[in-house]
Amino acid sequence: MKVLVIGSSVCDVVINVNKIPKRGEDEHILSQSFQVGGCAFNVASQLQFFDIPFDLFSPIGKGIYGEFVRKFFIKEEIPILIESDENNGCCYCLVDQTGERTFICEHGTEYVFQKQWFDQLNALDYKYVYICGLEIEERSGNTIIDFLEKNSHFQIVFAPSPRIHYIDHQRMQRLFALHPILHLNEEEILSYTQKQTIEEASLYLYSYTQNVIIVTLGEKGCYYYDGEHHYIQGYKVDVVNTIGAGDSHIGTIIAMLYQNKTLDECMIEANRIAAKVVGQKDARCQ
Repeated sequence: MKVLVIGSSVCDVVINVNKIPKRGEDEHILSQSFQVGGCAFNVASQLQFFDIPFDLFSPIGKGIYGEFVRKFFIKEEIPILIESDENNGCCYCLVDQTGERTFICEHGTEYVFQKQWFDQLNALDYKYVYICGLEIEERSGNTIIDFLEKNSHFQIVFAPSPRIHYIDHQRMQRLFALHPILHLNEEEILSYTQKQTIEEASLYLYSYTQNVIIVTLGEKGCYYYDGEHHYIQGYKVDVVNTIGAGDSHIGTIIAMLYQNKTLDECMIEANRIAAKVVGQKDARCQ
């Protein structure tokens, strides 16, 4: 059995600045670099780090950004499962001196899925399936949900992303009905549920999903609810770059679940890896 990772592989244009400029300001760039990112790619990278078998189901298209991703996949011997005739977009990642990132994204073919692409998959090859809210929000989001609904044996791990409020309510209800493990940060879960505490927010979401709710808390670690409330301590590190921190966290959890670890063991290792990632420039563990 393998893990199926559905989502984007993107050219990240990482722009380091002293601070994110306000409207009308002029800010000089400290440095700039190109790297392959995207939530699905980052999650797959964590699975690769732990030697977990997976398929990265990510469209690779045309244009300068598509060619950048394609060449990287070929160099790293990552199988390209979806070829698209449309152009890839990119993500401009503004990173300030605190390491916090702000994304400005041009969505291309990497976020849009066609029904016939899923027909090539043998669904029985997979137990765990990762999905991100960025793809669910897109016009083809229902196509992904249709595929998931046809395969009730999947354990879905769903990271709604900071754009959780932009996802169609009906799509969210369809996903909740599939009993996914949810992975959010504190701001996302509180703003989406309009609750005052993460405990209240988790109880609210659990009433729909009846499965584990995971909330990342930065250097404080993480919290999860599985019928009981659990806090797992984090690691204090000097933050360099928070790009991919959440992806590395959930990717590690999937890897640990695949190895039949307890939830506490999953969270402890995920906190450790996320701390490692934010303390380096690259979002990938090497």
